[in-house]
Amino acid sequence: MNVAKSLTLHEDRLFSSDATQRAIARRLYSQVAQLPIISPHGHTDPAWFAGNEAFANATELLLVPDHYVFRMLYSQGVALDALGIPRADGSRADVDPREAWRLFAANFHLFRGTPSSMWLNHVFFEVFGLRVKLDAATSDHYYDTITEALATPAFRPRALFERFGIEVIATTESPLDPLLHHAAIRDSGWGGRVITAYRPDPVVDPEHGQFPDALRQFGQITGEDVHTWDGYLRAHRQRRAFFAAAGATSTDHGHPSAATADLSPAEARLLFDKVVRGAATAEDAELFRAQVLTEMAAMSLDDGLVMQIHPGCFRNHNHGLFQRHGRDKGADIPLRTEYVHALKPLLDRFGNEPDFRLILFTLDESTYSRELGPLAGHYPCLFLGPAWWFHDAPEGMWRFREQTLSTAGFHNTVGFNDDTRAFLSIPARHDVARRVDCAFLAKLVAEHRMDEDEAAVVAVDLAYRLPKRAYRLD
Repeated sequence: MNVAKSLTLHEDRLFSSDATQRAIARRLYSQVAQLPIISPHGHTDPAWFAGNEAFANATELLLVPDHYVFRMLYSQGVALDALGIPRADGSRADVDPREAWRLFAANFHLFRGTPSSMWLNHVFFEVFGLRVKLDAATSDHYYDTITEALATPAFRPRALFERFGIEVIATTESPLDPLLHHAAIRDSGWGGRVITAYRPDPVVDPEHGQFPDALRQFGQITGEDVHTWDGYLRAHRQRRAFFAAAGATSTDHGHPSAATADLSPAEARLLFDKVVRGAATAEDAELFRAQVLTEMAAMSLDDGLVMQIHPGCFRNHNHGLFQRHGRDKGADIPLRTEYVHALKPLLDRFGNEPDFRLILFTLDESTYSRELGPLAGHYPCLFLGPAWWFHDAPEGMWRFREQTLSTAGFHNTVGFNDDTRAFLSIPARHDVARRVDCAFLAKLVAEHRMDEDEAAVVAVDLAYRLPKRAYRLD
C-alpha cells in the first residue's frame, strides 16, 4: 500500500546552510515577505480580471497554459495532445481533463529540483492547502480539491489578485488588440490595477507568420496608410497613445537579436518598401527590426513609455510541433546574443537621455559581466531586467547578482518581474526572488561588505521600490 508523503515548505528554503548567513537572511526576509507584489511585465489574460469568471478546473488553470510544465513532459515523450494542449487551429484532442491531470501527476517526479517544482508546490501548499505530495496515488485528491476550490467565490480571479497582495499587474497586448478587457476592468469599479503593455512584434517582424495580415489590420485600426514609412510610424504613435490612455507605462520587444540601426529617412523608406512588397531578405528583415527599435526609442523619449528588449531566442525551434500546435509551446531555445555593438546606434542617439528608459534582458548569461553590467553601469538610460525565462531560477538569480553587482550595482537593475502566464505562480515566483536576494545580501553582510541596515534597505528596494520606479508605476 502506498502511503502519501507529506508536502511541506521549509521556512529556510533558499537560505544558506551557514548559520550566520541564514540568520541574517531570515531577518532581511522578514522585512520583505509581506510587501505588495509589483508585477510590471507578464502575460496573464486580462479577460480573467474583466469577467471574473471561475477557472474551469485544475488542468485548465495549472497545466494547459504553462509551457514550463508541458515542455518537460514533452521531453520525456508525453504528447501534448494527451495533456489537452490546444492545436494550431484551435482544436483539441478529446481528452478528459482529469486524465490529463493524472498523466501530469504520474510524471511529477520529472520536476524534482526544478523551479517549476518550487512554484507548483508553493501553489499547492499555500493557495489550496494541500498537505500531501502530488503523485499518481494522490492525483484525484489534488484534482478534486483544486477544482472544487476554483468553483468558490474565494478563488475567482479578482479575489485571488487581492489575496496575493498584488498592487499592480501588467499584461502584454499586440497593437491590434482593442483592449476591451482593460476597458471593462476600468468600467467595473473594481480597485485592482491591471494595465497593459505595447508589444508590436507582429507588425515589426517581417519574418513573423502574421506580418502581412497584421500590417493590413494595423492600417484599418489606425486609419493610416501603413504601407508607407511615414504612415507606418504615425500608426505606431497613435496606438502607443491609445495603450498609454489604457494604463500602459511600457513597451516590449521580443526580437531575435538586440540589433539596432540608425538609417537616414531615405534609407528607411527604401527598406520599408522592400518589406511591404515581400521582397526583403533575412538581412533586410534584421535591419528593419533594428531600425524599428531605434524608432521606438525615439517615441519612448516623446511619450514616456519605458522600453523593454527581450532578445536572443530562436522561437518555435521544433518545426513539426509548431505546425501541429502553433506558437509558444515550449520549443523556444536561447541564442548567443551580442549587445555592445548591437545597441550602439540606438545609444549614440539616446544613451545619454535621462528621460529615456531602456530595460535589457538576456538569455545569454555570458553577457552579464562582459557587456550588460558595464553598459548599464555607464549609460543613464539603461537598466538590467532580472534573470529571465530559462534563468528564472534560484541559481540564475544568484548568477545575475554575482556577475552584475561590481559594474551595475543594485540600482541599475529593476528588481524582479515574473513574466508569466501562470497566474497562481506569481506569489511563489516573487517569494523565490525575495528569498534569493535576501540570501545574497546576507552573504555580503556576513563578509562585512555591507552593513545589515543597508542590506535591509536594498532588500526592500529590490522587492518593491525599484520595479515601481523603473516602470514608472508610481
